[in-house]
Amino acid sequence: MTYHYLMDLALILLSTKLLGLITQKFQMPQVVGALLAGLILGPSCLNVLSETEFLSQLSELGVIVLMFSAGMGTDIQELKHSGKAGFLVALLGVVAPLVMGTALAWGADLWGLIESSGFLENVFLGTILTATSVSISVETLKEMGKLDTRVGNTILAAALIDDVLGLIALTIVSSVAGGQESIVMVLVKIVLFFVFALVVGLGANRLFCWMIRQQQGRNMRRYPVLAFVLCLVMAYCAEEFFGVADITGAYAAGLVISCTPKSTYIQSKYDPLGYLLLTPVFFASIGIDAQIHDVGMGIAVFSALLLVISVISKMVGCGLGAKLCGFSGKESVQVGVGMVCRGEVALIVANRGLSMGVLSQDLMTPVIITVVGGTILTPVLLKLAFRGEKETPMEESGLTDRYEKVEQLDLVSDQLLRKDQELMDKGNS
Repeated sequence: MTYHYLMDLALILLSTKLLGLITQKFQMPQVVGALLAGLILGPSCLNVLSETEFLSQLSELGVIVLMFSAGMGTDIQELKHSGKAGFLVALLGVVAPLVMGTALAWGADLWGLIESSGFLENVFLGTILTATSVSISVETLKEMGKLDTRVGNTILAAALIDDVLGLIALTIVSSVAGGQESIVMVLVKIVLFFVFALVVGLGANRLFCWMIRQQQGRNMRRYPVLAFVLCLVMAYCAEEFFGVADITGAYAAGLVISCTPKSTYIQSKYDPLGYLLLTPVFFASIGIDAQIHDVGMGIAVFSALLLVISVISKMVGCGLGAKLCGFSGKESVQVGVGMVCRGEVALIVANRGLSMGVLSQDLMTPVIITVVGGTILTPVLLKLAFRGEKETPMEESGLTDRYEKVEQLDLVSDQLLRKDQELMDKGNS
């Protein structure tokens, strides 16, 4: 037995954190730093790290936990109350990138820029572009005092629905790619999975509520353990019995937990698991697998086109949805720009396609460039879109409160621990 994996993990965690802090200085998420760490230490540059079975399996567990956390962070009540604007912006924000991304991949293959394996890979590239990650938009809007406005609330609501619609698109595409079954059988299996998820969800919710009543606030640690068991079981069943992506099962399990009274507590226990180990390994693995040194002129041109289309498609789709809901022209542009960033969601979808063989390794480079480029462009475009406007908060929203609550959890925990230490020091003196 070799223990080299321990040094690999140490290098990944140290490099992702250092580069994450550097990218954060430039108002970019630490995900970008983790990607860069993988690229620099991987075969593309220094060749210090390479993909191993251990890293691959840990990376897969990382993406499952990421999607589980995303599900727990989805407020179903807010989803119901997001209104016509949020739904229409999200719907057109999924349809436009899907169509435009598929058309671009088809045209690029026709022009000889890339070698596509067929229609399914073209559609999968379009599916990657449906993703939205609004963390950068939220930070930029908060900085400008625009998060509590009509535009800011619409972006948050649309991003919430966008996750669900994008996951449905991924489920359909990945299920079709997973075997030789007819499209009818694939759709039947997908419907059966959602029925299964609903039944298991109702049962699990009742079990959690019963346990909470019985325990009356005691033995709190068992809830995160049981929640993780539910996540793993639903991820396994989704993949093994229904031909649906395991991350869809993990997301569904997260939705179940989000409806329980202890959802905030359980979610707070998974955040450290993510940022301490699994998330850095997942994003670093994507960078390690990327083959930047083999990029030719065709891939370089396609990467630039994919970045442009990723921006335009969200602005057109989401902007049109906002316009149809009575927003002004300027507000529609602001909504569209706020939905541009793809972030970790696109990487999760792309990694899923790569593991299934639907997406070729060569096309991961354009996806990474699109994610990094969109991350850099989003705050710049948002500031241009809001240029000349004063800070005018208009309305309150549970979605906004949820984002602020998540940020405050760490601060409150730190204050409680400090207070506890002070009391212990007084008791010992």
